[in-house]
Amino acid sequence: MHAIGVDIGGTKIAAGLVDEDGRIIAKTRRDTDPRDSGSVDRGVIEACQELAEQYEIGAIGLAAPGFIGTDQATVLFTPNLPWREHPLRDIVAKELGDEVEIVVANDANAAGWAEFRFGAAREEQDMLLLTIGTGLGGAIVVNGELVLGAWGVAAEVGHMRVVPGGHYCGCGHEGCWEQYASGSALVRDAQSALITEPARGTRLLELAGGDADALTGPHVTQAAQEGDPLAVELLAELGRWIGEGSASVAALLDPSIVVIGGGVSAAGDLLLAPARRGVPRPAVGARSPPGGDVRARLHGQRRGHRGRGGPRAPLRPPARPRRARRSRGRPRVRRARRASGCVRRPRRPSRRAPCPAGAASARAGRPGPARTSPPTPA
Repeated sequence: MHAIGVDIGGTKIAAGLVDEDGRIIAKTRRDTDPRDSGSVDRGVIEACQELAEQYEIGAIGLAAPGFIGTDQATVLFTPNLPWREHPLRDIVAKELGDEVEIVVANDANAAGWAEFRFGAAREEQDMLLLTIGTGLGGAIVVNGELVLGAWGVAAEVGHMRVVPGGHYCGCGHEGCWEQYASGSALVRDAQSALITEPARGTRLLELAGGDADALTGPHVTQAAQEGDPLAVELLAELGRWIGEGSASVAALLDPSIVVIGGGVSAAGDLLLAPARRGVPRPAVGARSPPGGDVRARLHGQRRGHRGRGGPRAPLRPPARPRRARRSRGRPRVRRARRASGCVRRPRRPSRRAPCPAGAASARAGRPGPARTSPPTPA
């Protein structure tokens, strides 16, 4: 039995057919208009129909950007596509039939689980994945488990606000990390440079056919690989933003590896070298921790289909055996667990009465564990 994984991006749809071992058998692609919801829906359906003509299909995974409902069927909100409460699974099932299970997952979570199972992080237990395409997505694996959060929308790192009052973002806020560390940011800065430094932008303008509005991220990457100084500087600035933002996330999560994926990662060391320089090693007392590694995702976009192909795999990953670790001469601390809205600290039992259910959430000014509906995006 085979499965289909579909990666829905801002300007294109990439789909792959995978077997039970995660091997990609076939793949296809469709270009779409991000302003036309119907165009995206048709692209998804046509890509699935093309792949299903040749093989028996048991499941379809649809990886979409933005917030995905807990029903694994609805795209609640996405800043780069005109989807609001969009019933994606039902639209696709209407054309393909109900006999095939269809699951909708966040695209970065799907890619992150694929990297953890089959890719650059397969030997790790704690990972941060950044998918750098039209926008900036993220996936977090902690202790071998995919972090989803209370509503399934954790790891939206692209919408951390890093520049107060900065560039406007499609999410409705200003200064989001995505506006400085994404393919869209790269193109915006390149187009601006063509206006402010026309003498240096000759090669970029040539690749764009003489039209600055037609400039794309791959044009900048190609020019940089050819040695164009302006293009190299643009990718270096993008890499710096990626590295410094990653350092902020790493200060909270302490991942052993940061995996860079997405179309922009095709630039290789032109992007990764500045990103590595942007990740400082923070000092803790008199010692510095080893810090995380920053690697490019192997084989470009191909592994993303693997995480999306299996039914419910990206959202409810099975437990993976934990690798044995050597003692490093420090006490082992168990992770804190949340239960009924209360946080119990490991190895330090409280002498006070247990916190009643929902009390901690009430003190924080938000509803308790009886929440039943996802938050409304700004």
